[in-house]
Amino acid sequence: MKRVACVALIGIVALAGGCKVGPRYQRPAATAPTTAVPSAWKTQPPWQQAAPKDAISKGPWWQVFQDPALDAYEQQLLQANQSLLSARQRLEEARSLARVATSQMFPQISTDPSALRQRASGNRPLNGAPNTTTPYTQNAFTLPFSISYEADLFGRVQSTVEAANASLQFSAASLQNAQLVLSAELAADYFTLRELDAELMVVQESVNIQRKGLDLVNKRHKGGIASGLEVAQQATLLDGTLTQLALVKQSRAQYEHAIAVLIGQPASSFTVAAAPLNAVPPPLPLGVPSEVLERRPDIASAERQVAYQNAQVGIARSALYPHIILAGSGGIQSRDIAALTNAPSFFWAVGADALQPIFQGGRNRANLAAARSAYEASIADYRQSVLVAFQQVEDGISNLETLAQAASTQAAAVEDARRALAIANNRYTGGVTSYLDVITAQSTLLSSQRLATQLLGERMVSSVYLVKALGGGWDAHDLDQQQVRPKASQIVQP
Repeated sequence: MKRVACVALIGIVALAGGCKVGPRYQRPAATAPTTAVPSAWKTQPPWQQAAPKDAISKGPWWQVFQDPALDAYEQQLLQANQSLLSARQRLEEARSLARVATSQMFPQISTDPSALRQRASGNRPLNGAPNTTTPYTQNAFTLPFSISYEADLFGRVQSTVEAANASLQFSAASLQNAQLVLSAELAADYFTLRELDAELMVVQESVNIQRKGLDLVNKRHKGGIASGLEVAQQATLLDGTLTQLALVKQSRAQYEHAIAVLIGQPASSFTVAAAPLNAVPPPLPLGVPSEVLERRPDIASAERQVAYQNAQVGIARSALYPHIILAGSGGIQSRDIAALTNAPSFFWAVGADALQPIFQGGRNRANLAAARSAYEASIADYRQSVLVAFQQVEDGISNLETLAQAASTQAAAVEDARRALAIANNRYTGGVTSYLDVITAQSTLLSSQRLATQLLGERMVSSVYLVKALGGGWDAHDLDQQQVRPKASQIVQP
């Protein structure tokens, strides 16, 4: 009989995991059946596409801008940004939970040793035995062991491990996406701040010019050449420009505070030295749309969510089949501790427990239907993230193309405004025209210079967001390293 029991036990264990009822995972198509991934980008970029692909670094993508100050801030972000540190801890949490899932693939062994001295009542019920009023006192020393193992005949445990690993990879991709979003936000804020530095310089230059103009008009007014109206007009223009200067300073302070938070510094003690923006957007390699599917961590996290929901379908389906637990117990027990290791003190028991759902009021079927619906919903979410990615890249290319054209024409507009101001000044001092023409020319020059500076800032920020839309050099194959596999050493781990 012992041989039969052992053979049966070995046979059941050998079958474990060999009859998985859950669906095998296949990565869904990136687009709906009626559409296809485009073979090229619709908008042609304002640079040559032949730039080498490794121009976007696989790690610190911001180095493509060749700005040492930006590099330093980005390194501080990686080390001290609290949102990023939180995402890293969530990844470690997911890794630990995946190890918890793999523990179900091994036997669970436990012990519960006890030492007891007890006195039995002399008036205890004896269930029909002869009455006795003799109490007694005895010792009981027990060293038991128990072992249980789930025979994973229908893949419940295997599906649980697959779900845990998919969740781990989802967290890993989410961490990379958080890092990409935060580093891009920092770069955008940095270039915006540098643009505001340049804008401050432009406005301050206009203030200096307008103050000289006001001095000139005052002198002419004292000499009886200029009217009080011209003095008031120039003073009004100067006051308005000073107001603009204050507002630009306010905007700069807000971006400086935002950078402080991103790099984990208190805004009250953080300062960025002024340095007017003096750069042009670098050429960025675009590749083809299908490559974006492997570069974007948000797409990868959406795809891993699909894998997770697929595993949940397997778990829900396995609930329709028997749940088999193999169990055993044994140990030693004696009234006398000296006789604890004697042969008569040993005890053992082996058995199996099979739980087969019969009538559950439709609960298991409903759970399976819910899991399938969640799986289909995750596919739709995945495809939506792909469409959004394509949109963001196209937006980035289109923005850069349009802004490059606008910057070219605006540079010409600034030169035209400079000439117009020089002509207006000459005509005014020559007595040919009124001072209103000078005021108008000064206002036009200031507006043209500010717009030219803003366009440069927008071009740099658009470049940052295009790199972000392209995934920042990240590669989805990095997720292959983020898996927890069962190890034999786990058998002896608590």
